Amino acid sequence: MNRYPLWKYLLILAVLVVGTVYALPNLYPEDPAIQVSPSGSSEVTEGTLQTVESVLKQQGYQYKSAKRRGDSLLVRFNDTETQLAAVDVIKAALGNGYVAAVNLAPSTPEWLRLFDAKPMYLGLDLRGGVYFLMEVDMQGVLKRSYQNYAGEFRSFLREKNIRYADVSDTQRGVVLKFRDAKSRDAAENALQSQYHSELAFSSAQTDSGFELTAAMSKQAQAQTERFAVDQNMTTLRKRVNELGVAEPVIQQQGVNRIVVQLPGVQDTARAKEILGATAALEFRLVDEQANPYDAVRSGEIPPGDKLYHERNGQPILLKNRVMLTGDYITDASSGLDQQSGTPAVFITLDGKGARLFSRATRENVKKLMAVVYIETKPEVKKVGDKLIKTTRKVEEVINVARIQEQLSKRFQITGLDNPREARNLALLLRAGALAAPMQIVEERTVGPSLGKDNIEQGFKSAVIGLILVVIFMALYYRVFGLIANLALVLNLVLIVAIMSMIQATLTLPGIAGITLTIGMAVDANVLIFERIREELRNGNSPQASIQAGYERAFGTIADSNITTLIAALILFIFGTGPVKGFAVTLSIGIATSMFTAIMGTRAVVNLIYGRRRVKSLAV
Repeated sequence: MNRYPLWKYLLILAVLVVGTVYALPNLYPEDPAIQVSPSGSSEVTEGTLQTVESVLKQQGYQYKSAKRRGDSLLVRFNDTETQLAAVDVIKAALGNGYVAAVNLAPSTPEWLRLFDAKPMYLGLDLRGGVYFLMEVDMQGVLKRSYQNYAGEFRSFLREKNIRYADVSDTQRGVVLKFRDAKSRDAAENALQSQYHSELAFSSAQTDSGFELTAAMSKQAQAQTERFAVDQNMTTLRKRVNELGVAEPVIQQQGVNRIVVQLPGVQDTARAKEILGATAALEFRLVDEQANPYDAVRSGEIPPGDKLYHERNGQPILLKNRVMLTGDYITDASSGLDQQSGTPAVFITLDGKGARLFSRATRENVKKLMAVVYIETKPEVKKVGDKLIKTTRKVEEVINVARIQEQLSKRFQITGLDNPREARNLALLLRAGALAAPMQIVEERTVGPSLGKDNIEQGFKSAVIGLILVVIFMALYYRVFGLIANLALVLNLVLIVAIMSMIQATLTLPGIAGITLTIGMAVDANVLIFERIREELRNGNSPQASIQAGYERAFGTIADSNITTLIAALILFIFGTGPVKGFAVTLSIGIATSMFTAIMGTRAVVNLIYGRRRVKSLAV
């Protein structure tokens, strides 16, 4: 008699129940939503909620619900058209202190959330996700390069004991001024030997003295711009990894643009805040001799200074010369200052940065030093009746402190308003500073029309394939075919459940992988059933034929699935994006089909035929 021990039935039942629970959230559609998150020191309060509700009612936009969720606010809508129309209105109403981004919020029932059951992510081609087109500021690339060269030249000439009158960076290069031709020639020879592969030097005599200009060649400029785009892409990948996004797409488009696709992103406001922020740090000395209030009143900035404002609005004059930039930061973590207990960011520099900072702080002990936080943010302004999208460069002093001793590789920044701001700053610095400023020139959520069509087409192909297989199996293998069909449905449930549990992203190639798995799953049953038929033709009893059919077909099924699994693993290791998605669904499908096609069907066959004597089998 063919019988399973009780524990096997219980195992199959447990897998079926767990699989059903974790697959169920995918039956509930997601709501178009707008997520509002605080930016900088702002907070989402009850007043923020009332402002959003008020402006939506005034504009006549219908919404399902508006609720605070942690430190953010989520507004759900009935349709995508209203959602997309309302986002700009909310941005204009809340101002620059908040980030409002379109989102798709899951509507999973509360009882399923108790089991932490969530719907699986859908790839960007199926709807879910955000699309950003970012543009690299190439003028900013050259400007920053010349700024770095200017700083290096000052240190280099001091080490060589060559006196200079001024070193400044301009659009055409770095201009060095000398009081005599001898010093200029000595500087040119020294710099030429050090930077001959990167810069071209030209000397001239002007009314103001003797000048030496260092400029990058076209080839060097092109190389610098390519490096900036590559560096920015690397930085964006690190930032996306910090967000925990599965299967992101980050690729160059044209010369100076980068496409970022984030499928399945839940917190799109945070993604936009992190990706859109072109955060950079600069350390500058404070001009303690000049009065910043006089500069504000008169509008006259002392030579060599630049006017900034601290976060409390107080003006402050800083030296033009940058002591250090965030380019040299290798690690950053947030925490609390041990002395004051306020939020702080702990920073580690690389070797070159440590040398530069050590030298700069050694020469300025007991002087005030300011940390300037620079960020370019996209924003929406209301001009008349129209909403205009622009960008705004924010430069603010986040910390002013007196240099007590020579600083080097590790130090900390304080003066941040709250732990969240400290975490965000640490994340941006840890992910790497952008080599060049960038701004978001296009932002959209893919779908719903395109994604909806893709889902419908993909779903239709899978269903048609499933129906044809079910009909064939039922007609050709009768009762055993129906059992195989039952296992096929269970296989689909398990695939969806596992992808939901591991929060994998389903893409169109992933649907192709599932459809392929449908055929492979019944292929195992075809082998088993044909083996049973063969045993029956050889004169064996029905029970012995079932036993022999499953045992002898197992080796062939295992070999076939293992070879396919190896191919899927290779695809996963060497593939990218959608190819990886196909490999993931195929691998999961192989594992679940082995379970359902062999163990699942055997359990049902045993229940039907195993407890009684039968003369024939409907196979």
